Amino acid sequence: MNISEGNWNQIKGKLKQEYGELTDDDLTYMEGREDELIGKIQEKAGKTKEEIVAKIKSWLD
Repeated sequence: MNISEGNWNQIKGKLKQEYGELTDDDLTYMEGREDELIGKIQEKAGKTKEEIVAKIKSWLD
């Protein structure tokens, strides 16, 4: 999964709506470190990596 910086603000907003327990710190994103970000979301939201990746990919389409 490749998230551009331009897409990130949109995705970040949707993640906060979908998973209200996420904080801005949880959603600090650095290009190329998607696995770290997904791990934080998994920990807070209790979702699998596959569920999170599928959700993000659906927003990128």
